[in-house]
Parts: sequence; structure tokens; C-alpha cells
Amino acid sequence: MTRRLATPVGITATGECFPDRIVTNEDLAKMVNTSDEWITTRTGMKLRRWVEPGVGSSDLGSGALKMALDRRGMGADDLDCIIACTVTPDMMFPCTAALIQQKVGASKAFGFDLNAACSSFLFGLTTGAGLIASGTVKRVGVVGCDVMTSIFDKSDRNTAVLFGDGAGAAILEPVEEGYGLLDYEQQIDGSGAPYLCMPAGGSAKPASHATVDAKEHFVHQQGQEVFKNAVREMANVSRLMLDRNNIDPKELTLFVPHQANLRIMDAALKRLELPREKMACNIAEYANTTSATIPTALHQSVVAGKVKKGDLVVLAAFGAGFTWGGALLRWAV
Repeated sequence: MTRRLATPVGITATGECFPDRIVTNEDLAKMVNTSDEWITTRTGMKLRRWVEPGVGSSDLGSGALKMALDRRGMGADDLDCIIACTVTPDMMFPCTAALIQQKVGASKAFGFDLNAACSSFLFGLTTGAGLIASGTVKRVGVVGCDVMTSIFDKSDRNTAVLFGDGAGAAILEPVEEGYGLLDYEQQIDGSGAPYLCMPAGGSAKPASHATVDAKEHFVHQQGQEVFKNAVREMANVSRLMLDRNNIDPKELTLFVPHQANLRIMDAALKRLELPREKMACNIAEYANTTSATIPTALHQSVVAGKVKKGDLVVLAAFGAGFTWGGALLRWAV
């Protein structure tokens, strides 16, 4: 069944924020046993941005939200709600949304954090749209922000090469009938938890000398399991939404997948029978920024003029949990 909102809600502005520090594949080769050829062939990544010590997700998130507000010509006090989508909050509490709210000066907004791993922004987008459609609020800032350098082992070549830091944001508002979020699909499957997780630091295994010594506060991943599930589910959920809305994939202007690995992205694109030029891709320059990949790739496509009013756009994500989902939009501005 199509999950169409009672009130049409769309993205009216986007923004991004990245750290200044650029880390190349050659830089990583000096840190771990790897090479530019090894990283590029297996991931499609060439560069990534890493924060300096002391910079948190709220710093990047507030920068991205400020850009989106400026591009919309909107003041921070016009926001009713901020949803911070992140797996790397500045701290366990207070929520990162509150820190972003204070930094942008959104004195009238409430907010909360949402964690669905790499699917966080997508889940936050549909949550914010639902709040607007319910009549509870009028304007929501959805921010995907992660400082992944805070939770991966820089001596582990299997994960150190994969991640970057960054943030992307979107402003959601009511839009014209027939535009905005047309449909979405979201799923979770907890049986995938062992394949991509941070084992310690939560209530089940609180921090201790033993967990720190065992490096259990870093990302642990079984890449092959994640790869095959990501390809299948991102393609399936995209096809599902298109089929139930009677849309041929060729009608899409833009496909925005989670930027986890270029081979995953290309495999999903192939299953949709779409050409590479229809896929938003910034993985070579920024690597996997987790919650920030979809909003930043979308923002860069908008800035480049690749999306105009009336165009059909599909977002697709897959992350730890497992979590996955998609959103179908008719661009509203």
C-alpha cells in the first residue's frame, strides 16, 4: 500500500557541513597496511574529511542546518522541530538535537535524536514529514550528522579507510498537492545486529577497562554480510515504491543511495536498470559519513542543478540493525 501523507510535505532547502581536514588514501597508507589502489578498487573512495579533536556532531550538524536555513531565507526561530539523526551523539545526554538547537538559535523548536544507523536520515525525514502532516508542526529541520572518527579504530584497515565525518540537513514544509514525499518504505531486522555494531558502551555492556582494552567501543563489521544485504534491500525497496506508484525507473531523475561502498551503489543501480549519470555520488570525495551521506549527496545534486521542480527522486538507505528503507519524492521547489 502506498504510504502517502494526508498533507503533502517536501524538502524546501538543503545544506551541508564538512571539516576542513582532508585525508587521502595515501595518508591512510602511512597509518595502516593499505594502498590507494586497494581502497579505490574495493570502495570507490579517494578522500574523506576528518574533524580536529573536540569537534562534535552538533558542530557539523548546526553548520549544515544554518546553511539550509540561509538557502531557504528562513530564520532559526521559524523552525518548530529539529531531528538530529546520528550514531555519534556529542554525549549520551543531552540529545544532540538540543545542542544543535542552541547553536543555531532555534528558540521555539523542540527536538530529539533518532538513531537508525546509516538509515537515520531517511527515517528522520519520514518522521518529520509525518509530524507536519499530522498538523502538529509546520517546519522541521532534519539533520544527518556523524563524527565517525570517534568510533572507529584507526589501526584497523578494514574500517579506518571507510569513514569520514560530515553533516547534511533538509528543511521540511508543506508543499503543493502532488509534490513532496509521495511514498516511503522502512524496515528493520535485528538478526543483522552482530554483523555491524559497536559491541560495548551501552547498557548491555557498559564501559570498563576490559571493553576498552578489547576495542569494543569501535565499529565492528562483517563486510560480506553487510554487502549482500545492502545491495538486495536498497534495490528491492526502491523497486517496490516505483511499482506501487506505477512509475518506470526510467522516469527517475535522481537516485540517491547511501554512500557506503561504490560497488554496493553500482549493484543497486544495475538492479534498477539505471545509468550511472542518474545516481548521486560523492563517495570518492567524502567516503561513508553514515547519517550524512544521503543529505549531502542530495544537497550537492541540488546545487549542481541536477534536480528541478517536478522531478522524481528516490532515496535509499541500508544500515546497522539491520535497518533499510526508501523514499519517493516529487521535487517541490
